[in-house]
Amino acid sequence: MQVRQTSIEGLIELIPRVFEDERGHFFEPYNKPLFEKLGLPMEFVQDNQSFSVKGVLRGLHYQNDPYAQGKLVRVIRGQVLDVAVDIREDSPTFGHYETFLLDAKLCNMAWIPVGFAHGFVALEESIFSYKCTNVYNKQAEGGIIWNDPDINIDWGVSNPLVSEKDLLLPPLRMLFPHVTV
Repeated sequence: MQVRQTSIEGLIELIPRVFEDERGHFFEPYNKPLFEKLGLPMEFVQDNQSFSVKGVLRGLHYQNDPYAQGKLVRVIRGQVLDVAVDIREDSPTFGHYETFLLDAKLCNMAWIPVGFAHGFVALEESIFSYKCTNVYNKQAEGGIIWNDPDINIDWGVSNPLVSEKDLLLPPLRMLFPHVTV
C-alpha cells in the first residue's frame, strides 16, 4: 500500500497493491493490521454507498461532534473528483481543500479525517463507497455550499446536478465567522 501525503495534515491518498490477471483483479481496500502499521489506526462502524449519474455533485457535508466522522472513501465503479475542505478551526490550512481523482480502475482511496467537509462530483456513472468512524446522526449534520466563492473549488464540471438540500447549504464564512479563510 502506497501512502501519498497532501498539503493538508492528516489528509492522504492510499494506493493499494492490485493483483491483476486475465480473470480480473483483487485488492484489499482495508486491512486493519496493515493500516495500523502505516500509522493509520482506524475503527469503522458504518459503511455507506451511493450511485450517481455523470454530473451529480454531492456535498460538501460533515458531521458535528459528538458524531464527527472520519471517512475512507473510494469508487467501486466509475470515476469521481473527490474534495475535502479543512474545517478544523485551529488548523493553519483552515478553508483550504485538496482533490483526489478516485478511479475504480486504479482502486485508489482517500482518507478524510474528522474535521473536514467532504463532497464529490461524478465524472462518469459511478458507485461511491465509504467507511465511517462514527454513525450518521441527522441532528449533527452540517454542510457548506458547493460553490462557496471563498473556497473556490474547481469541480471540473460546468452545470452539476445538485440536490435541493445541498443548494441551501451556507457558505463557510457564515458557519465560521470568527475564522479567516
